[in-house]
Amino acid sequence: MKVLERNIDLGLLILRLSVGVLMLMHGIAKLMHGAGGIEQMLEASGLPAFIVYGVYVGEVIAPLFIIFGFGTRIAAAIFAFNMLVAVGMAHSGDIFTVNEAGGWTIELQALYFFGAVALIFTGGGKYALSNKKLWD
Repeated sequence: MKVLERNIDLGLLILRLSVGVLMLMHGIAKLMHGAGGIEQMLEASGLPAFIVYGVYVGEVIAPLFIIFGFGTRIAAAIFAFNMLVAVGMAHSGDIFTVNEAGGWTIELQALYFFGAVALIFTGGGKYALSNKKLWD
């Protein structure tokens, strides 16, 4: 079957859509309900509250760029940094723990992070908007 043959670009599209859409859902929730909890964590850490706007960059803007494949590597780097900050702020106590099912407690955050890291190295692939071959 031709569709099951090795297709790296289709795999990159699936990765971009998976990582991007799933994180965008978190960003949309923050757009609708605010990021007050994150702002409180920042202030409790002695950091300025305006840094909370970085959440919208990492959870809305970067995922949109990843989904569309526009500046994928830079967007993925921002996304990965966002995940490091999220783990550091909200999940640092969970880094070396497992949950009741035996999985890594921060496995979701790790999947987001490592998916973004993979996109930093690969770029968006043939089906990305920023790929010149797409327009040929």
